[in-house]
Amino acid sequence: MAFARTRSVALQGVEGVVVEVQADLEAGVPAFTLVGLADKSLSESRERVRSAVVNSGVPWPQRKLTVGLSPATVPKSGSGFDLAIAAGVLAAAERVDPAAVDDLVMFGELGLDGRVRPVRGVLPATLAAAAAGYRRVVVAEATAAEAALVPETAVLGVRSLRQLIAVLNGEPVPEEEPDQPPGKPAPGPGAPTDERQPDLADVAGQRVARRALEVAAAGCHHLFLRGAPGAGKTMLAERLPGLLPPLTRRESLEVTAVHSIDGSLPEDKPLMERPPYCAPHHSASMAALVGGGTGLPRPGAVSLAHRGVLFVDEAAEMSGRVLDALRQPLESGRVVIARSAGMMTLPARFLLVMAANPCPCGRHGTTAGECECPPAVVRRYRARLSGPLMDRVDLRVPVEPVGRAELLAGPEAEESTAVVARRVVEARERAERRFRDTPWRVNGEVPGHELRGRWSPGPTALERAERDLERGVLTARGLDRVLRVAWTVADLAGRDRPSPQDVDTALALRTGVPRGAGFPGGPT
Repeated sequence: MAFARTRSVALQGVEGVVVEVQADLEAGVPAFTLVGLADKSLSESRERVRSAVVNSGVPWPQRKLTVGLSPATVPKSGSGFDLAIAAGVLAAAERVDPAAVDDLVMFGELGLDGRVRPVRGVLPATLAAAAAGYRRVVVAEATAAEAALVPETAVLGVRSLRQLIAVLNGEPVPEEEPDQPPGKPAPGPGAPTDERQPDLADVAGQRVARRALEVAAAGCHHLFLRGAPGAGKTMLAERLPGLLPPLTRRESLEVTAVHSIDGSLPEDKPLMERPPYCAPHHSASMAALVGGGTGLPRPGAVSLAHRGVLFVDEAAEMSGRVLDALRQPLESGRVVIARSAGMMTLPARFLLVMAANPCPCGRHGTTAGECECPPAVVRRYRARLSGPLMDRVDLRVPVEPVGRAELLAGPEAEESTAVVARRVVEARERAERRFRDTPWRVNGEVPGHELRGRWSPGPTALERAERDLERGVLTARGLDRVLRVAWTVADLAGRDRPSPQDVDTALALRTGVPRGAGFPGGPT
């Protein structure tokens, strides 16, 4: 038999398409032809596969060889097809049993010496294979733990092509030294840099901002912090991930799949169980923030922060065009990137935190000293954050400089992350019970028309918010977001329905203007 087939996976974002790798040998001038819409890096696999097979001690077939990747209409890229192509060629040449590779899905890069090296995207590729009904996969040993996260899937991790040939032929598996790859790709901006979670007790004072942080974590509400340099905006943002509950199994797989494609998974932790924290520099480009690049796009910061926190510091210094690109994923929870090589949809349901100074010198409207900026300069500086973007931010909180007494009081005077996180978990549990049998889990995800109809507050609770809507202080979207925050405040207080005070608190957190007894100052 001079024909054999096996399978691999072509990734398009976090989605995968199972590709049938067909190898055909026939009489003719020895040649190696690869067809099936392969890109440059995949076309180079012909030389890698040939050298790997020969250096594994197997003669290369001296006949006309054609390898087809089907479906031919799906773009294919990368070196992850090497292992499947080599197995298909060996099966067509009857060096291994063709039936043994027919139902296998393989992905791994081959070195010229026959070693199998890890590739990005093993988890989403295994998920795609399992969804298509394939239950046996072969990967590099270094990524076997990642592939094994998919339930009811048998994973074979191999160090070399020689080991794979021995397994398929039922022969003793030769010993191989663990592969030492020449280098690991630099981690993306979402990769964790420190195992230690910073504690909220380290933040001195900031009563209103701490309360806003708790509300943001409990309801997944976007947050904007404006204040003088050194007031603690970055410290507050860095402590927000510690207030979020651990990821569920489904969310962990979603987050891990994105970081697997990016190549930023920690080597010792194939499954990400904590919400990610991504903080791109304010000079980040459009592609770095939302995803992109040449050919098929790569995940950006909005996807690397999926189910976690995206912190944009010095937001007013970032390009307005780049910042406004956040508007679509903030609404839909996903980002669609179109390129000439194809279209890709990536998850992007993150909690946005933006921080900015009040003016270029940082002292406008604060007690930190006299502002040197003319009024026109202050207006232009603040206008860099567009109205449509800010309308999507639920909480807008001023961060005042910390006083001497608060600064010297010590961390024991403030609530720790663990204490606040317990209240957040309790509030989320109340919301989950309310949203049982619905697609939503937190208040920040619920559409406005559902909150106004199905979960409407008391008859007089929205009076102030409705007056602000009539005066133009709130937009229709803004009213919906005030209602979402009011439900979160009620959940934190253990109430079954938002009261007028809860709505006042939500209005104060959105506008920064105190609204009587409802102004946030702590748990109520």
